[in-house]
Amino acid sequence: MLRTLYTALSYFIQPFILLLMLKKGFKQAGYRKRLWERYGCYDSLTPPKPNGIVVHAASVGEVIAATPLIKAIQAKYPDLAITVTTVTPTGSARVKAAFGKSVSHFYLPYDLPDVIRRFICFVQPKAFIVIETELWPNLIREMTKSNVPFIIANARLSPRSAKRYGWIKPQISNMLNEIKLIMAQDQVSADRYLGLGFPAERLINTGNLKFDLEISDEQREKITNTRQQLKLANRPVWIAGSTHEGEEKIILEAHQRLLKTYKDLVLILVPRHPERFDSVENLIKSMDISYVKRSAKQAIQRNTQVMLGDTMGEMMILYGLAQIAFVGGSLVKLGGHNPLEPIAFELPVISGVYTYNFPEVFEKLRTVQGVIEIENSCDNLVEAVELLLTDKEKKQQISQAGYEVLQENQGALARHLDILAPYLEK
Repeated sequence: MLRTLYTALSYFIQPFILLLMLKKGFKQAGYRKRLWERYGCYDSLTPPKPNGIVVHAASVGEVIAATPLIKAIQAKYPDLAITVTTVTPTGSARVKAAFGKSVSHFYLPYDLPDVIRRFICFVQPKAFIVIETELWPNLIREMTKSNVPFIIANARLSPRSAKRYGWIKPQISNMLNEIKLIMAQDQVSADRYLGLGFPAERLINTGNLKFDLEISDEQREKITNTRQQLKLANRPVWIAGSTHEGEEKIILEAHQRLLKTYKDLVLILVPRHPERFDSVENLIKSMDISYVKRSAKQAIQRNTQVMLGDTMGEMMILYGLAQIAFVGGSLVKLGGHNPLEPIAFELPVISGVYTYNFPEVFEKLRTVQGVIEIENSCDNLVEAVELLLTDKEKKQQISQAGYEVLQENQGALARHLDILAPYLEK
C-alpha cells in the first residue's frame, strides 16, 4: 500500500520536478543538459556492453569513496563493463575527471517503475552496487524483478534517516528484504540497519572505503606543478574545504584577523556546491578582500589574500597545496564532510562540532587527538589556525595522529573486493 502511494505521488510531482530542474539549470547548466536521461530516454546514446555492473554514486562524496573500489575492479576484471551513475552534475564531472572513457556514465533515472525498467533494459547489468545510501523502493523492486542483485557498499545510515525509516519500519520490511547484501562502513550504521529489521546474515561490517585513500604519484606531480604555477611555494596556506552558507563569513573574518599577524597567509576557500560560487565571490568582494578565482588560472600576487576554489574535480589538488585544513559542513548543522582527504596529505585538520555524518571517523580522531574541534566562533577558528601556524610540534603531533588513524583503518577495499567477487565473476 505504501509503495503504491509513493509511486502515485512520484508520478504526480514530476511536472514540478521538471520545472525545478529547469530553474536550477539557469544557475548550473548541468541540470538542463541530459535531462531526458533522468527519464530513462537514451535514444542518441551508446549502451554499455551487457552483463556488466552499475555503481551508483549520488554525488561528489560518494564518487570519491567509490573511486578506489572501481579502479580495483577495473584492474582485477579488465573485461567487465562498468557503468557509473550519479544524480548531480558535480558528481558527473567527478566521474569524468577520475575515469574518462574507461567507464560508461549516465544519470540515474527518477524512481518511477517504467523509467527504471527502461534503464535496466538499456544497461542490462548483472549487479547494481549503491555507494553509501540510496534506498529507492521502485529501483530496488525493479532490480529484484529483473534478477539483478541490489547491493549497498560502504553503507551509511544517518541518525536522521534511521529515525525516519523507523517511523515506517513495518512498511519497509519488504523493501529491505529485496536488498541482497549490505556492507556497512562502521558498526554504528550496521546497528541502525539491523534496528530496522534488515537480516543479520546479509549484513557485513567491512569498514569505510574512505580510509583506503592514497595519493598517487600523478596527483603529487600535479600538485607540485600547480604550486609553481600559482607561485605559492613561499606562502603559508590554509584551506577551508566543502564550506556551506553560514560558514564562509566566519572563515573570511578569521582570515582577516590572521592577516594582521601573518601578512603572507593565503586562504583557499572552496564552497561545497558550485551554484554558490557567485554568492561566495560577492561576499569576498563585500569584505574588501583581495582574491583570485581558481578558474582564472592566475598566479597568486603578493597582495592576494584568498583564492576562491570555483572549479570541479580539484578538491584533492587544492588540499595538497595547503599546510592546514578546515573541513566544512561542521560549523553548521549539516554533519560535516570527509576529514580523511586532507589527512591523506598529513595535514592537521580543524573541524566544527557537527560531524555526525562521520561518527566513527571522528571518534577515532578524537581518541588520539588527531583533530581540533571548535565551536561556531570566529575567535575559536583564529585560535586554532594560529596554534598550528606557530606551534610546529603541536601541528606535527595532530597531523601524525590523524595520519596513523587513516593507515590503521585501511583494508575495507580488500574486504569489499572479496565479498563482491561472486557478483563480479559469475
